[in-house]
Amino acid sequence: MPPLDESPAAATALAGACPVVPAQPAPGCPVGKAAMGLADPMLYSHGDFHQRWAELREKDHLTWEQVDENNGFWSVVNYHDADQVLRDAHTFTSERGTLLNILGVEDPAGGRQIAATDPPRHTIMRARLQKAMAIKAIERQEQMIRELVLEVLEPLKDGGPFDFAEAMLALPVAVGGTSMGLPREDWPWLATLLNSSIAADDPEYQLDGGTQATLDNAHRRLFAYFQDIYAERRRNLGDDLISVLITTEVDGRRMTPGEVMSNCYSVLLGAVVTTPHSPNYMMAEHVEDGLLDTWASDLSVTPTAVEEALRMGSPVSHFMRYAVRDTVVRGTRIKAGDAVVVWLGSANRDREVFRDPDTFDLRRRPNKHMAFGIGPHYCVGHTVARVTLKILFTELLTRFTDFAYAGEKSRLRSNFISGYKHLPITARQR
Repeated sequence: MPPLDESPAAATALAGACPVVPAQPAPGCPVGKAAMGLADPMLYSHGDFHQRWAELREKDHLTWEQVDENNGFWSVVNYHDADQVLRDAHTFTSERGTLLNILGVEDPAGGRQIAATDPPRHTIMRARLQKAMAIKAIERQEQMIRELVLEVLEPLKDGGPFDFAEAMLALPVAVGGTSMGLPREDWPWLATLLNSSIAADDPEYQLDGGTQATLDNAHRRLFAYFQDIYAERRRNLGDDLISVLITTEVDGRRMTPGEVMSNCYSVLLGAVVTTPHSPNYMMAEHVEDGLLDTWASDLSVTPTAVEEALRMGSPVSHFMRYAVRDTVVRGTRIKAGDAVVVWLGSANRDREVFRDPDTFDLRRRPNKHMAFGIGPHYCVGHTVARVTLKILFTELLTRFTDFAYAGEKSRLRSNFISGYKHLPITARQR
């Protein structure tokens, strides 16, 4: 959104908007509760977050959630408001932090990591990586991706219980690890640490010291790992993504070691958060309703069906921004310095944009979902994710049928990732 002008209309909008961080709830501008509020990871593992989002979408203003004594944020849940915030990098910065787990803390990666840097510097940092991950480059890797997909699905052949979610969580590290030239023996270890960093509130990943200790441990070990990889790769440049980062120039110089390591982490993390959770969504929600059989009977729908799985699954729940100047979103006054959180999964079910938004339509067109974000920070790895998902669903539905649940489904406890960590199934080979 452009800067507010000094017109009477703009002044009226500001005067009538909700107060910023009200000390007491104001009419029509409720203050959220920390417990089972939108910031609470428990909402996404044990609560009905879709219902909560639906309630908020009906309001004509944003809502404020007070997380603790010092910090809170505005929630953006409607599609067009999300589009406004994520496209306008001049009004809403990424450099102070993009995730709720560092709300109120300056992001040390700001201005160094592509995901936490604003244009125009962001555009320069991203350009070569984006070219390396463009469709023509990824198409040359299709056979490699197919082989990795088949390897991950191999245990499903024996007919016994197969934890589909665990397999899917391993797949993006295999694909990303190959593209980055990371040793195969490191992939399982990296997958565990990366999942710890995105679901540090989950008891399965959390260390005894709690959420922050879990995050600190994961980040420390991952960055130490990439420091060693950087030192080795700098001496042996190739055509992998890490070599692309090492040779990328910004501000008339090559990226520093710290910038390269930060972006190595970001690239691999991006794969882990986007790729697994739409297939997990499909298996968790549609094994018993015949949708997978309908899809398998006509694989020509795969391109649109994959997009619909991304929309409905919406793997990334939120992105955060900070307002750098006073502005207005949905009739709500946002002051400079306020945190604004865009809930992508909610925007993807906005009935103003999507007809029958809670219905899975294998042939939905148009489908301008926000599963990969929107605007300048649109996911740089969206092409490899889409290619991987098309191959995965094609191989899965071509080779297997009669999917059935073989145990209890378990969701991740995370306000960042919407997905499953365990999903036992069985299947029969076609």
